[in-house]
Amino acid sequence: MSEQAQSGFFSGQPVVDLFSNATALAPSTTMHASSQPRPWPIGDPITLPSTYEFLGEQCLTDELIADTDTAALLVLHDGAVRYEQYWLTGGQDVRWLSMSVAKSFISAMVGIAVGEGKIGSIDQPISDYIVTTPGSAYDGVAIRDVLEMSSGARWNEDYSDPDSEIFQLSAALRGPGTLDEFVANATAESEPGTVCQYNSADTQALGALLVAATGRSITDYMTDKLVEPLGMELASHWLTDSMGREAAYFGLTMAARDFARLGELYRLGGRCGDRQVVPADYVAASIRPNQPHTQPGRVWVGDHEWGLGYGYQWWIPGIDSEFTAIGVYNQFVFVHPDTGVVIVKLSANQMYGTADTEEVNRELENLAMLRAIALSVGQE
Repeated sequence: MSEQAQSGFFSGQPVVDLFSNATALAPSTTMHASSQPRPWPIGDPITLPSTYEFLGEQCLTDELIADTDTAALLVLHDGAVRYEQYWLTGGQDVRWLSMSVAKSFISAMVGIAVGEGKIGSIDQPISDYIVTTPGSAYDGVAIRDVLEMSSGARWNEDYSDPDSEIFQLSAALRGPGTLDEFVANATAESEPGTVCQYNSADTQALGALLVAATGRSITDYMTDKLVEPLGMELASHWLTDSMGREAAYFGLTMAARDFARLGELYRLGGRCGDRQVVPADYVAASIRPNQPHTQPGRVWVGDHEWGLGYGYQWWIPGIDSEFTAIGVYNQFVFVHPDTGVVIVKLSANQMYGTADTEEVNRELENLAMLRAIALSVGQE
């Protein structure tokens, strides 16, 4: 992404135009719509609950939607659209920058590659497939640990520190250097499989794994294995570095209705229609915390432990059976299996990242609102 675009993030300035027009800011690839699109059926419309409870207080739904610069809110119930609304520069045909929601798509493709035998086992070292410098962070580390953000690679997400890993990863995206070079030379910090430290480099390493294991680009593999069978209705894009390598950790741009297809796929255990798209056992393991250090309250984000748990590139709130993909600026693909609900919220919360607090970033509050919506639908 260009330096001008990068400087617009985390500044407190409006960023709606960046999210809705990301392919104008960086090189990108295109995934065309499915040759057999599957339009969502339309169910009876619902009204959103006017309030939700957060930290013991009743909060107004409309206020959170407005305050977080929401561009799209889509609610599916049992696979049918029950609510769909767009604001700002959102719209049914607007492709929105996923940020870290992309991570869950990458995980799905890893599961597919395992099911096809292209990846022998997630207990194999990722360095059996990707190029790593001896002694670097991903040398000898199990794929499972990378999926669970437990690689032990050093990660500092301070956007104001030019020596931080997030700054270096963003610089590799812009060039000089490449995303693959960043992964190959990442620095080890802790013993793999002991600490869950949220780390975008882990997802970029998984992207490199997909390319090495399948012999195809992420764009090509995703078109064949997700876009086609899920019946995605609109073209979508991956932002890339100067060498055409997809930014696996954040660079997917897609319309809200197509983002929802991943949530619905996982709600149904990896099935779409009569086809098992992602292996069921992989899906089941993906949406639960499988290790002591990935349980809710044990996951490190920056310099603090967070209240959510972690699966295979999915967040696990630890409430009911829900799970969610989350991207900065309040992007969500939220799945509440107990009620049969999938919700997509696309946002551009301009205050996000100006302070590292829930009061500013409002991720847990958004989850409280989405949960309230799901429960209200389920109680009909």
